[in-house]
Amino acid sequence: MIVSPTGSLQVSLYSGELFDNNTAVILPENEKNLPAIWCFCSSSLFKEEVRKIDQALKVTNATLVKVPFDLEYWQKVADEKYPNGLPLPYSDDPTQWLFHGHPLLSDYPLQVAVGRALGYHWPAESHTEMELDPEARKLIQEIQAFDHLSDKDGIFCIPSVNGEAAGADRLREYLQRVWGEKYGITTLPQLLEKEGAIASNLEAWLRDEFFSQHCKVFKNRPFIWHIWDGRKDGFSALVNCHKLTKNNLSKLIYTYLGDWIRMCESKKKTGESGADGLLNAALKLKESLELILEGEKPYDIFIRWKPLSEQPIGWDPDLNDGVRLNIRPFIKANILRKKPNIKWGVDRGKNPPSAPWGEERNNDVHLGLEEKRRGGEHKA
Repeated sequence: MIVSPTGSLQVSLYSGELFDNNTAVILPENEKNLPAIWCFCSSSLFKEEVRKIDQALKVTNATLVKVPFDLEYWQKVADEKYPNGLPLPYSDDPTQWLFHGHPLLSDYPLQVAVGRALGYHWPAESHTEMELDPEARKLIQEIQAFDHLSDKDGIFCIPSVNGEAAGADRLREYLQRVWGEKYGITTLPQLLEKEGAIASNLEAWLRDEFFSQHCKVFKNRPFIWHIWDGRKDGFSALVNCHKLTKNNLSKLIYTYLGDWIRMCESKKKTGESGADGLLNAALKLKESLELILEGEKPYDIFIRWKPLSEQPIGWDPDLNDGVRLNIRPFIKANILRKKPNIKWGVDRGKNPPSAPWGEERNNDVHLGLEEKRRGGEHKA
């Protein structure tokens, strides 16, 4: 099993992957004793005994196996708790790598349903060699049968635009199809309650609460972004950042938001009350999104560990660089429904040789388009 040597000494069953010195592996000499050792190490007693020996922030590897261990007692515990042996990997927690991706059995069913409706898939779905419980494999097959319902471009507008239904209506239809015969009049209230929602209906939850809860569940690394113009009655859209290419950002601006702007202009022409405010907010959002699309600082993507010649020019994100860096232009533009708690300060790792931003490992640096273009020309 693998142990985190800091904090509350969290433990997990270990399947042989590479690990660094921020974790420690306890490997039994006799594999038959693994269930007993697991029961002990996953109990609060293990943590208490380790801390009696070592109170340091990070305990040593040696400390972890110096604690007293009553093998006979823990074998009895293991026999009672796991009569068929230790379970294979399985999780209903969508923050876990091995999560099966099915919203019906998820700890956060609405969060997962929104993600899937926007075309997001969990790693276990494509990792066919990952060791998983057969039940998890079964759930993966079941939910993938509904993938044809997922949005192709990963853009889910909350108001009805471009001939598409409103976001809450689309989500409701998705839930009804996935839940099937299990969907009833109490389903939505129960799902909202499970999410800890204040809202009593799907429309209000999606508009006002989804994104803040999404940031909380996924530890301020949101992969579904709620972009809006600052008005509850204005334009807003949920986007799957894994699908937010340059072309799809242009589609968001000129197709979806463009259609909303045309509707606002029409309302203004007919003298509808409040149309001016709606139009101004939408035009301001369009301006902000165009700045991100162009990528001039401070709306640029900056990747500290990449040389100048590999810095993205305009909105051209690399998913491997992570949410923390790719979301920065949207936070700088202040167009997200909630500001995630993300910082871009100094961290570990090396800068590329001769980086114009120096040796300081600061991620909160802005580069102008001309500077990036010169770097690309130098490489050529």
